[in-house]
Formats: sequence, structure tokens, C-alpha cells
Amino acid sequence: MVQKGALDYTRKLSIGKILAKMRVMVYGSKDGRATALAELKDAEDGDPFKILIGTILSHRTRDENTTRAVEKLFAKYKDVEELAKAPESDVRERIRPAGFYNVKARNVIRVARQLIDEFGGVVPRRMEDLLRLHSVGRKTANCVLVYGFNEPAIPVDTHVHRISNRLALVDTKTPEQTEMELIKGVPKAYWLELNDLFVRFGQTTCKPIGPRCEVCSLTGICRYYKEVVYPKRMNKRKR
Repeated sequence: MVQKGALDYTRKLSIGKILAKMRVMVYGSKDGRATALAELKDAEDGDPFKILIGTILSHRTRDENTTRAVEKLFAKYKDVEELAKAPESDVRERIRPAGFYNVKARNVIRVARQLIDEFGGVVPRRMEDLLRLHSVGRKTANCVLVYGFNEPAIPVDTHVHRISNRLALVDTKTPEQTEMELIKGVPKAYWLELNDLFVRFGQTTCKPIGPRCEVCSLTGICRYYKEVVYPKRMNKRKR
């Protein structure tokens, strides 16, 4: 079940049933988009280094732009040694679709060099070691664990944070708080799929602006629907 303290709307369903309903909506949708990291995992056989770099490039950009940047970068620089020696100007041009390319180019080259200097060119698989890497926070580290090492973790991005609060799985202000609450309340068996499922659901149904509540099967337990969407609809009908 969801963690103790979750709001009443969500207590009515177990997290397993919530995820089951979400899967039906996501995989039954005509919008079959995949997340950038899931695509990268499939394309690169879950190479932890490429997952790490792809996650850094994904910061503050759309999935489709991340995919374009990753493809252009790894078309030339195949591994950590090649990227560590890459000219920043060339990396910058190749990752331009991802936005903030000046900063990101410096970051990915620095991370590649740090991996060589401190970890023998191998991406570490422990959270504490991943967090030592330049520009790597908990979300990025968790993405590497899930998509690169198939280790249970809960990467919390804007989609996971928003949807978890809308469904009242948590009642939090920051992604870090959301991660801690989900760790307490979601059985580990669901951790590997949670990020990818929530991101797809957030892209196709539970959008930040204009969520498609009319096609969502979770409105009955959704705090956001009950407190925000439904009252607005009732007010419109009264006019």
C-alpha cells in the first residue's frame, strides 16, 4: 500500500493497482512515445556511461531533443576515453539540440575525465560514488542505477514529482522529498519501472498544463482532479 500518511483519495487503491491502471493508459495509448533514457538503454544495451552522459544532457530539455543530442554525440565519441579527449567546440555543436550546450559540453567532458582519473574509466554503481561526479545529483545517479545497472531506485524528475503529488501518493514540496517518501511507501518490486511509467504517463495524459483528465481512469482517487479540475468544471456548468 501507499505509505502511512498518504491522503485519503489514494488510500482507496494500492500502489500496484494504481500502476496497473497507469500501464493500461500508457501502453494502450495511440501516443506510443518512449522516454529518452528508455530509448538509449535499448539502443546502447544499457551502457552505464552512455546512460550517465544522456541523463546529464537531458537536464532542462525535452526528450526528443535529448535523443537527437545523444545520437549526434555518440556517433563520433564512442566511449569514455574518446569523450575525455574531445574538443569542447565539437561536443558543443553535437549536443546543441539539448540546449544549454555550452555548460553541458564542459560538464560531460569533465565527467569523462573524472571517471578516468578517479574510477579507472568505469561508471561506479554505488550512489555515494555517483554523487561524487561533477554535475550529478540524486536524480541523475538514480537514472544511472535504474537504466544503466538495472538496480532498483526511484529517479524523481518533474513528472514523477508532479504526478505523485497529484495522486496524493506524497505531499511534498521538492523532488528530493518526493523520492524519500516514495522509497518509504512503494514496494521495491515497482522501483525499476516507476520513472519510465510516470514520465510516459506525464507526457501523454497527466500533463503539467491541460491534463487529459477526461481519458484518465485515476480521477476517482486523484487529489488534483477532486480539488482543482472538478470544481472548475462545476463552476463552468453553473454559469
